Amino acid sequence: MKAGRGAALLAAVAASALALAGCGGGDAESDPNVLRLWHYESPDSAMGVAWDAAIKEFEKTHPGVEVEFEEKGFEQIQKTASMVLNSDDAPDIMEYNKGNATAGQLSSQGLLADLTAEVRERGWDKLISPNVAVTAKYDDKGVMGGDKWFGVPNYAEYVMVYYNKELFEKHGVEVPATMAEFTEALDAFVAKGVTPLTNAGAEYMAHQFVYQHALSRADRTWIDNLQRYTGPVSFTDPAWTHGATTFQEWVEKGYVDKNTVGQKAEEAGVAFMKGEYPMMFSGSWWFGRVNAESKFDWGTFVWPEAKFTLGSSGNLWVVPESSENKELAYDFINITLQKHIQNQLGNAGGIPIAADPAAITDEKSKQLIADFNELAEGDKLAYYPDWPVAGFYDALVAQTQRIMNGEDPKEALSTLQTTYEDGLPE
Repeated sequence: MKAGRGAALLAAVAASALALAGCGGGDAESDPNVLRLWHYESPDSAMGVAWDAAIKEFEKTHPGVEVEFEEKGFEQIQKTASMVLNSDDAPDIMEYNKGNATAGQLSSQGLLADLTAEVRERGWDKLISPNVAVTAKYDDKGVMGGDKWFGVPNYAEYVMVYYNKELFEKHGVEVPATMAEFTEALDAFVAKGVTPLTNAGAEYMAHQFVYQHALSRADRTWIDNLQRYTGPVSFTDPAWTHGATTFQEWVEKGYVDKNTVGQKAEEAGVAFMKGEYPMMFSGSWWFGRVNAESKFDWGTFVWPEAKFTLGSSGNLWVVPESSENKELAYDFINITLQKHIQNQLGNAGGIPIAADPAAITDEKSKQLIADFNELAEGDKLAYYPDWPVAGFYDALVAQTQRIMNGEDPKEALSTLQTTYEDGLPE
């Protein structure tokens, strides 16, 4: 990166951080009667619904204490968290992305409180299964799967295919059970002049296609090498090459609209919910909104014949080391893990980690949870491609956009190799 661009980027991020810190108003002094909480879930998402209930219960069980909640954007927190948490404007508790490049990096910088003792004392480790806990625990270098808890998840997530049953029926397309049938379905829609899949080239959706295709040629060792630095990683290996070239072919064939190269995930999701596309390949975090906003009959299915698919614990509750209201933050986390809150999360379309299965009454939610459990029990969760090193999310977005624009996938993958290697911890 040239010095001029680097200085400009740093200035932009700094300005963004100041805007993020200041947008809540009020002073930054600690108030023992206020719990400052940030998260980026929409009000009608499963997590938004459940956490709103948790806020109300917290205030009921903590007379005189007010929860000062601020909804932030995912990208907003992703880009500015280290600066904000290094300032006097940090909240007492916030939702944060899991993985080496995010929660891991902040933990290694000393910006997050070590929750290990609290987790054991409150029994949270008994509620969170080991395969879900991997993303909450980090070593001294910020690599996930370590021995210290720096975050607590209270839900899980994975990426699946949402589909519009009415559009499938209208165009005479069968719901696929195999990869061959999936390709036939894509071709059938294109033949009818319909773009099958919504997409967001400017955010995570597009590079998750690349990763999912790569996973069809991967194994657990490949995943651990990439995510946990347990062995060499090559972005020009058969798996990554297949992922990049196949996604480019999908764009060329019209399975994905090339014009979505600059589109954001929110636009892509809304387009699906308006009935403009038959399918959306994205995460369970959309489930509650799709259920609330879609006016058509819809369903979901796991990527056909997937050896692995994107998924893990949900995002983490983290407590900034600078918080002076840590006990209040721990009490709030504890409420989000209580069965009645977990049950509410499950019935709103989330994947709870400590719910009573018999209390989940919504049929679509039951299927969602059953599919996740099958993936988790079969060791098929492959985390997310942007996790390994700091800055990798932005690199994936940029290089996937190059692939969508028809540039040589080898060059894009080579750039990813350099970014990955430059970001590895010493």
